[in-house]
Amino acid sequence: MDFSKLDKLKDKLDQHRPFSPEIIKNLHEDLVLRWTFNSNAIEGNTLTLKETKVALEGITVGGKSLREHFETINHKEAILFVEELVQSGELLNEYDIKSIHSLILKNIDDKNTGAYRKINVLISGAQHKPPLSIDVPFKMQEFTTWYKKEHINLHPVELAARVHVDFVGIHPFVDGNGRTSRLLMNLELIKHGFPPAVIKVENRLEYYKALDVAHTTQNYEPFLKLISKVVQESFEPYFYLLNIQ
Repeated sequence: MDFSKLDKLKDKLDQHRPFSPEIIKNLHEDLVLRWTFNSNAIEGNTLTLKETKVALEGITVGGKSLREHFETINHKEAILFVEELVQSGELLNEYDIKSIHSLILKNIDDKNTGAYRKINVLISGAQHKPPLSIDVPFKMQEFTTWYKKEHINLHPVELAARVHVDFVGIHPFVDGNGRTSRLLMNLELIKHGFPPAVIKVENRLEYYKALDVAHTTQNYEPFLKLISKVVQESFEPYFYLLNIQ
């Protein structure tokens, strides 16, 4: 797949680095809100964009569950942790994956935070069946070994998409796999200087279909196309604030 268009957009953005503290603050607040709202909404969280903004400010939204509030606060904390990992420059590993997951389920399901599932699971509505629970530790080891070998060979956008697809195909946790997979994908994108890909809740059906195709046929093309489109759209807030034509 040709990523030259995305590379050109990145080159254009790189010419304006470093960004001013004001631009960074503005971009970051917008990103955390949109990413948190959409990632949680994909998983069924009913907070609206405006309600998510209020919840991120620490204010309780009437008529919404405690779980939905925790999902919002937790996701913000997980984004901040991912940004710390970017700074550390470490390669993706199981400890960091479990740490991200622990933040996602904190105060929601503490007994399962960062722990690989001990039960077999089905992905609702998908043809793909994740591996048996007994095989999860080996599959995760295989996944991180593949990453260490391939991270220098693949284009960053393809690497990020593959990390997402392959991780969520293993479905190593009882809950929180989707949010964790999107955080892992964006960890790779940010590491390489690309904007995080925020998959919108309204694209959920296309997103789920592309994932299932990749899992059942090993055809990654539909998912790569979707993520490329989302990454392209993710440049827009940067270009707008920086007045880049």
